[in-house]
Amino acid sequence: MTGNSSYPIPVNGLYTVSTVVLLVSSVKCAPGSALVLVLFGNYMQTQLNRTFSIAPMLDWTDRHYRYFARLMSAEVLLYTEMVTTGAIIHGRGDYLAYNQEEHPVALQLGGSNAVDLATCAKLAAERGYDEINLNVGCPSDRVQNGRFGACLMAEPTLVAECVDAMKQVVDIPVTVKTRIGIDEQDSYEFLTEFIDTVKAVGCNDFIIHARKAWLQGLSPKENREIPELDYERVYQLKRDYADLSISINGGVKTLAECKTHLQQLDGVMVGREAYQNPYILAEVDQQLCGIDKPVMSRDAVLEKLLPYIEKHLQAGGKLNHVTRHIIGLFQGEVGSRVWRRYISENAHKSGAGIEVVTQARQEMKAVVSL
Repeated sequence: MTGNSSYPIPVNGLYTVSTVVLLVSSVKCAPGSALVLVLFGNYMQTQLNRTFSIAPMLDWTDRHYRYFARLMSAEVLLYTEMVTTGAIIHGRGDYLAYNQEEHPVALQLGGSNAVDLATCAKLAAERGYDEINLNVGCPSDRVQNGRFGACLMAEPTLVAECVDAMKQVVDIPVTVKTRIGIDEQDSYEFLTEFIDTVKAVGCNDFIIHARKAWLQGLSPKENREIPELDYERVYQLKRDYADLSISINGGVKTLAECKTHLQQLDGVMVGREAYQNPYILAEVDQQLCGIDKPVMSRDAVLEKLLPYIEKHLQAGGKLNHVTRHIIGLFQGEVGSRVWRRYISENAHKSGAGIEVVTQARQEMKAVVSL
């Protein structure tokens, strides 16, 4: 299966139908990375490589983690944490901030008011985001009380209205992340009715968490573990909707598992494993995307991150804003426990600087040399 999806963007009829131009120079990311722009006829096509993506994870996939992840893979598609429409429209902070090096990067929105979602989508597109994703999968009580997340699966017409409103104001992909069902509404027919309704307004990309969500009685953590995974249902969905881009999410921990899923699907979205064992990203480009380049060592990744940390500190940021995301970098390596402990015990201290990171690495190397 291929992981690419394209969307028409009018360019004022400047090109003939026979014209095809690859706009490498206008792409906001490194050559060979996961986003390219192609001019075909009267349209500019935005193509995102959906082979491998990192799931939106609250408090985890912030801009510091995303920068770190991008160092290891040019091909991975990054997603922000879920950001509510209320936070963007009424909040005091800049909830759309990101690093230009993150591209391609998608903004995940939480909300169910079509007007507000359209407003936020337009703001995000103007800031340069490469995709807007609507959260229709989070089962938490707080999210339900705001009438968004997984509970929206029961209102496919509303979801379609929201997607349509966003598509009317942006030229970037608008996608949906959802589950295979909710509570007792977990039949295949329930899922396909949802897909049919949202597809009808032009949504071509769906990310399916291969578990249903229990809206009552389970915590978000339990909803990631207790409902049984049903990969076959997602495979069936792709067989029945060959024209759609279908990516799978849930329980994926290795690149070998990704390869298995990619035999049936367009993409794989990995969550906690990509955070807790981030070095898995270092081989994504080679193993899943066929890119012929050397695998970056852990030390090389850390070396490339140091200038970013220094810049963050110079801007008044705290060391642990970044280092909390790199604790798992050396997972599985001799001395990794020393690394984790030193970072955990020292990075949060007042005035902690870059020397904490370099000292942690030195202490780990000392253990290795014993």
